[in-house]
Amino acid sequence: MLPLIAAVVEHSEEGSKTAFYVAAGALAGWAVLVGALGVTRETFPQSASVARVVMLVSGLLMLATMASAALTS
Repeated sequence: MLPLIAAVVEHSEEGSKTAFYVAAGALAGWAVLVGALGVTRETFPQSASVARVVMLVSGLLMLATMASAALTS
């Protein structure tokens, strides 16, 4: 995912924040989804492996957002 963000930033016009907006929007959407699932389902996440996947996706989205913020500034 990070090479894709770097490629978008490299080929975009000077000062474009599109990559950051896309990554931040995906992170915000994921946070709302995880929050809604956590509030509405008492057993969320169902197992330790599901919890690890949720943490992995959250971490990757966070890194993508941070990288795009640094690369587009």
